[in-house]
Amino acid sequence: MSTLMSDEEITEALVGLPGWTREGNEIAAAFKFPTYLAGIAFVDEVARIAESQNHHPDIHIGWRKVTLRVSTHSAGGLTQKDVALAKAANDCFSRSS
Repeated sequence: MSTLMSDEEITEALVGLPGWTREGNEIAAAFKFPTYLAGIAFVDEVARIAESQNHHPDIHIGWRKVTLRVSTHSAGGLTQKDVALAKAANDCFSRSS
């Protein structure tokens, strides 16, 4: 099982995760795209990474906007697994921009 991060560790991690905010036991970010299909392509890439990490975000797909929410439910909060997935999502977004 993954170890929960302290409040200080979460705050420090968020400094390196532009666009992500803490919402209780989750971190979340919204990504905006020029087209709906660009957002879908982003979701596809994030989904492939999530599957390889066996750590899956909650994904909300809107018109030209995708929101990701991550938490390690088995640990009851935030762990390094969440930070790693958030970083990977930011990298995907950077490549798609």
